[in-house]
Amino acid sequence: MRQTGIAHLPLHGGKAPSWLFQRMVRLGREIVRLIVEDSGPEEFLARISDPHWFQSLGCVLGFDWHSSGVTTTVCGALKEGLRGTVKDLGIVIAGGKGATSRKTPSEILAAGERFTLKRDADELVYLSRLTAKIDNNAIQDGFQLYHHNFFFTLDGSWAVVQQGMSERFARRYHWYSGTVSSLTLEPHSAISTNLLRERALNLVAAESARAQEVITELARERPEKISGELEKLRTLSLPAHHEVSLSDLHPESIEKVLLRTYQAQAKDFEKLLGLPGVGAKTLRALALLSEIAYGTPASWKDPAKFSFAHGGKDGHPYPVNRQGYDQSIEILRRCLERTKVGQGEKENAIKRLQKLSTAPAKGRIS
Repeated sequence: MRQTGIAHLPLHGGKAPSWLFQRMVRLGREIVRLIVEDSGPEEFLARISDPHWFQSLGCVLGFDWHSSGVTTTVCGALKEGLRGTVKDLGIVIAGGKGATSRKTPSEILAAGERFTLKRDADELVYLSRLTAKIDNNAIQDGFQLYHHNFFFTLDGSWAVVQQGMSERFARRYHWYSGTVSSLTLEPHSAISTNLLRERALNLVAAESARAQEVITELARERPEKISGELEKLRTLSLPAHHEVSLSDLHPESIEKVLLRTYQAQAKDFEKLLGLPGVGAKTLRALALLSEIAYGTPASWKDPAKFSFAHGGKDGHPYPVNRQGYDQSIEILRRCLERTKVGQGEKENAIKRLQKLSTAPAKGRIS
């Protein structure tokens, strides 16, 4: 294998042409159908939450491999392709890009009314909102979410694929209920990006466990006490790495939120995150107070672990996951051979897959 480079994912404007998107819809539906027939809907959720498989799927469907648009377009094609198949396949896809992402709760509730779910629809709505809130607020990496898809089965398993934007580059967050042991401690199956931060507040890192406890305790204190502590921090001479965060603190503007947290008396960090109005600034203020006043720091390591490039033989940007990569190709190859789409589309997709498996390293993906 040749050494790979890094695949920058620029945010391309426009949208996929209709002729391509309709073919992606048909082929995507057939691939999902075959996965469900062979291994059940749970396997599809496990696959869609795997960044290697997701990006490979985007290539096979015919979308440009190096564009961040693969996330929104692939998810959109799958949602359209699986429309009307819920009773047969047992999979619901809610949400999407921009304004469509805000319809996720109503789409989940509508599915709960039409189909028999083993998990309460309100609980699924809660999970959808919490995962978005964690990636937008509990992880403060500078990427603003603009795309959110919530996948779930009639049996109650779920997965999330959502994407944020920063500096014209993208970061994709993958979740899968089958690997989540805690919603607030290392919950992701993957976070994909090529734009790493030197410092990014990560309140769901394992290293932040104690800080979560202190933050929750602080949120149960009287608002005026917390505001007073924050005012003191603004007048202290502190290390340079706190300068930007402290200058962004405005205790008077978050006092109303602190009143809500005081009244709610959240029993743990998850319940605190779920409270209305508890956003990035409130969490950052409490995290700084936890570290500086109480000596309990949260993690400031960027949580991204995957690059959109496939890795390199020298370990940069990370070692190639050969087993996962080969397994993804084999699964997609079997699916393609059995699809019911037109022979021409099938042959073209198989050629793309063959090209992907033998491409120079610079063209490989994850």
